[in-house]
Amino acid sequence: MKKRVGLFITCLADVMRPSIPMAAVELLESAHFEVHVPMAQTCCGQPAHNSGDHRTTLALAEKFLDEFESFDYVVAPSGSCMGTIKTHYPDVLKDQPDLLRRFATIQPRLFELTDFLVRVAHLTEVPGAFEGEVTYHDSCSGLRELGIKQQPRQLLSLVPGLSLCEMEQCEQCCGFGGTFAVKYGNISAAIADDKCANIQATKARAVVLGDLGCMMQIEGRLRRQGDNTTQVLHIAEVLSGKR
Repeated sequence: MKKRVGLFITCLADVMRPSIPMAAVELLESAHFEVHVPMAQTCCGQPAHNSGDHRTTLALAEKFLDEFESFDYVVAPSGSCMGTIKTHYPDVLKDQPDLLRRFATIQPRLFELTDFLVRVAHLTEVPGAFEGEVTYHDSCSGLRELGIKQQPRQLLSLVPGLSLCEMEQCEQCCGFGGTFAVKYGNISAAIADDKCANIQATKARAVVLGDLGCMMQIEGRLRRQGDNTTQVLHIAEVLSGKR
């Protein structure tokens, strides 16, 4: 019997780039998992949590448990969303013993997409192909909260035709940081300019990453600079060939 995966598609992907969750479904099904997408799912609560709105974050955490705790695994194509769920929910739920017990049961089954494909699915081939060089941006939350570093690179090595060219300071922030980009626009833009310069210096055909917030920040800045050539792709789109 196939293991059941609940896919948390994330707000930004749902609204801004639905090709990402569709690509994630393709990858998970190709790895022989049964994929379910609870249709009532909404937000992980990261914006509320970062803004100090504990009541809203708590309500969203409980909603997440109600919708996803029955699955064998829960996967999200986003380091920031899964980082919020896996590493911040324990603090959010600390005064709710019943909810905290429920979360402790599901916590080992929570995965960012590339981590799941490497550590659980043990993927050795992917449906997609890509001709040319790409560079990879390490998103802050995935890298620092979940340890997502080698997993995407291991998966990219499986893509026929693709070669990876590492950029300088690949682990440096893109400047997005959610509301940071709104509150401190000039600083955010300067950080993004540094990131874009490092991407362009590789002369890679595309920059690949695992978080839509970073994608929006980098792609927006590249296009404002007049760079309409460098592609900005989610790793699920590259691995699946759906982009």
